[in-house]
Amino acid sequence: MKKTLLFLGMITFLAACQSKPDGEQAQTEQSKEAAVSLGGENYNIDITNSKVSFFGSKPVGTHHGVFAFKDGTFQLKDGNIVAGNFNIDINSMKIVDEGIDDDTRAKLTGHLLSPDFFEAEKFGTSKFEITSIENVTGDANATHKVSGNLTLKDSTQNVTFPAKITVENGKINAIAEFVIDRTKWGLFYGNDKSLGDKFIYPEVKIALDIHSSNS
Repeated sequence: MKKTLLFLGMITFLAACQSKPDGEQAQTEQSKEAAVSLGGENYNIDITNSKVSFFGSKPVGTHHGVFAFKDGTFQLKDGNIVAGNFNIDINSMKIVDEGIDDDTRAKLTGHLLSPDFFEAEKFGTSKFEITSIENVTGDANATHKVSGNLTLKDSTQNVTFPAKITVENGKINAIAEFVIDRTKWGLFYGNDKSLGDKFIYPEVKIALDIHSSNS
């Protein structure tokens, strides 16, 4: 009886731990031609107050990290965003997990920046360029549907996701959350598709928080 209860308890524990990141799955396709603004106005992003966050999961926990932007620009025409491109500094990554010590944080950072994942020494910049943007109605959580080419390492895929974007008083604010399959960009643990990688879920949630500079 005790063995049965212990077994059931282990199953319950594992089921509780094995939760993948929540959020809407981004549609992923081959890269497309970037949107071009003809006669639009450029708005640089505020790299100090803009960021990209990621949430990766494994059966025993979740890791939360933040990247900074190197630069980025929105193009507006007639008050609407029509194009944009952004460069993300992979080497700026900070692990912001709660409850871990500095040594564990440093080891995890080094591991993720190594060839096991981002290979940041070789691929220090990730890029995102808008390929299309459409207005959305009837959705309390989104105002637009954004498609863009996301480059990680040496791979580029087009992703489509909902976003909440406002253009007011000369400022642009854009927030979005979506889930991608990191393996589509070749992000495997140690490039090993067998045992090791099965303990890290391929789904990763991306959160964008982007603000333009004062115009």
